Amino acid sequence: MLKSIKFIAIGILLFFAYTGQAQISVNVNLGAPPQWGPAGYNDVQYYYLPDLEAYYDVPASKFIYYSGKTWVRSATLPGRYRTYDLYNGYKVVMTDYRGNSPYAHFKEHKVKYAKGYKGHAQKSIGEKPGKGNSGPKAITKVRLNQNKSHNVEKNSGHGNEKNSGKGKKK
Repeated sequence: MLKSIKFIAIGILLFFAYTGQAQISVNVNLGAPPQWGPAGYNDVQYYYLPDLEAYYDVPASKFIYYSGKTWVRSATLPGRYRTYDLYNGYKVVMTDYRGNSPYAHFKEHKVKYAKGYKGHAQKSIGEKPGKGNSGPKAITKVRLNQNKSHNVEKNSGHGNEKNSGKGKKK
C-alpha cells in the first residue's frame, strides 16, 4: 500500500513538473518577433507591410490580410504572395496602435504608406535563410543601406515616419 502511494505521489509530481515545463516553453516562444522583423523593436504588437497591404500581429504570430469581404488572420500569407521577400520588404512598425483591429485604420495606412514605401533603413532581426546571404550583391546592398541610414532623419527611433516625408517613393 505504501509503495502505491509513493508511485502515485511521484506520478503527480512528474505530471506537474511536465506541465509546468510545457507552459514555460510555450510562453517563452509566443510573441517573439519573426526573424524577418525589423531589429530594435521588441515590444511592438503590429507591423504594417505596405507592399502587401497587410499587417503582422507579432504576439500572435499571424498575418492579417483582406480576403474577399473580410480580414483574415493566418500563420501564412496567401499563395499570391508566395514569392514576396519578407526580409527585404519594408515593415512599418505600428507603435501608435494597441488593440485587436489595426485594419480599422487601413485607409489611412494605405495612403500614408503606399505600395513601394521605404522609410528609414531597416535591418532584419535574423539573416535570410538559404542562398544569397553573403554574395557580392548582398554585401553591396547592405553597404548601400548603411550609407542611406546616415542621411535619413531619425524620429523617435520607433519606426514612425510621421512628417518627415523622406524616403517616400514618388
